Amino acid sequence: MARPIAETPVLTGKDAVRFEERMRMVESLTKEQRAENTRKLKEAVKEAKKLITVCI
Repeated sequence: MARPIAETPVLTGKDAVRFEERMRMVESLTKEQRAENTRKLKEAVKEAKKLITVCI
């Protein structure tokens, strides 16, 4: 049987301010900056895959 989903907590104080600042920072990225972030993430995943061994 499925469990009920808990309510999302409301952010207040410093947490709310930090969240809002981070949201603005993401929105202000240029298309080139987003592409560079994506490229860096893909490279990091590629490097991490070299270190991971899956045993079944």
